[in-house]
Amino acid sequence: MSIPEPRTTAGAAGLAALLEEPARAVVALDFDGTLAPIVANPERAYAHPGAVDALARLAPRLAAVLVLTGRPAETAVRLGGFAGATGLDRLIVLGHYGLERWDAATGALRAPEEHPGVTALRAQLVELPLPEGARIEDKGHSLAVHTRRAADPAAALAALDAPLRALADRNGLAVEPGRMVLELRPPGMDKGVALTSALRELDAGSVLFAGDDLGDLAAYAAVEELRADAALPGLLVCSAPATGEARVAALADRADLVVPGPDGVVALLTALAEQLER
Repeated sequence: MSIPEPRTTAGAAGLAALLEEPARAVVALDFDGTLAPIVANPERAYAHPGAVDALARLAPRLAAVLVLTGRPAETAVRLGGFAGATGLDRLIVLGHYGLERWDAATGALRAPEEHPGVTALRAQLVELPLPEGARIEDKGHSLAVHTRRAADPAAALAALDAPLRALADRNGLAVEPGRMVLELRPPGMDKGVALTSALRELDAGSVLFAGDDLGDLAAYAAVEELRADAALPGLLVCSAPATGEARVAALADRADLVVPGPDGVVALLTALAEQLER
């Protein structure tokens, strides 16, 4: 299986650095839409059936594999099938955009105390009229309102935008838009901050980041900044569904490499593993 060729010079340099010195390379991946397909019920968004095998082949040859997600870390671990998987000792799951950390080598989870704004919001959301089909997901450290099951998901999301942003402002929270979802969470942490911190901790020599939605743009910006400062070569990958959603296009336009959803991501990870096994 061959590795797809990046369409940019910076992406090609990032891929070359990963292949030349894999022991200092970090592969960082979003979960939903990247390792797992987007489905109507988030609790059934299991990782692609080939994801664990691909990561288990790749991870031992790298400095680390990061799964960087807005989900609680334990949820991503469960849906990913990561706990106890052979070959994944170098896997780290950063949940809630980096507020939580789960290490596969120890099985330990580190998490902060709940933000008081989230506690207050939990009670307030019960009083908010929701369009039919919309649902609230309590993630513990954040709350998300999904409209994917509504008759008109986009219209339902638009109707909720202003009231949810008002609630976020009242409680000192940030709003994170996604595919038919608005998430209200503590400010000050995003995927860019989390990724940059992890790369420094790991003394990374290169990074591959793959994502699919607006919440991943902060990680894209972090990699672009590191590349611009000549601090770290990097490869930006977009996991794009065949439907060509506008939110995904925001990433695809900036990506060095676009692959067809989780199938394409797993194929890329497998191709990288095969190359490094030679």
